[in-house]
Amino acid sequence: MACDLIVAARSASFVQAFVKIGLVPDSGGVWLLPRRVGEARALGLALTGDKLGAEQAEAWGLVWKVVDDEQLQSAAFKLAVQLAQQPARAIAAIKHAIRAAANNTLDQQLDLERDVQRELGDSHDYAEGIAAFKKKCSPRFDSL
Repeated sequence: MACDLIVAARSASFVQAFVKIGLVPDSGGVWLLPRRVGEARALGLALTGDKLGAEQAEAWGLVWKVVDDEQLQSAAFKLAVQLAQQPARAIAAIKHAIRAAANNTLDQQLDLERDVQRELGDSHDYAEGIAAFKKKCSPRFDSL
C-alpha cells in the first residue's frame, strides 16, 4: 500500500488478517488503507479479515492496474521504463503535490501548484519537453 503505483496479477488477493490473531494492521496499514479505499471499506477489510480479489482491489483504488498473471513482470518492467524516461523532478513534484492536497485548503494547494510550476518552468526538463514537442521527437530529460 505504500507504493506509488501498484500493478497486480489477476490471481492476487489482499487480506488484512490481523484481527484473526488479535492484532491491528501494522506497518502503517491503519493509516494507508483508509486513504486508499475509504474508511468504510478499510473498516470492513480490517474488521473481517476477508480477502479482496485483485479486480475488486482495482475497482476500489487499492491497486492501479490488474494484468493477467503471465503479463505481470513485463507490465511492471514496461511501467518502470516509462517512468524512468519521465522528468524526475516533475515526478517528485507531482507526488508531493498530490500528497499535500489531502491536508491543504484549496488556496494552499493553488499556491503550492503556482510555486512548483514556476520552479519547474525554469528547468531544463521543461525547455527540453517543449523543444521535443515542437520537433515531434522524444525528450531527453535530466536525471536526479
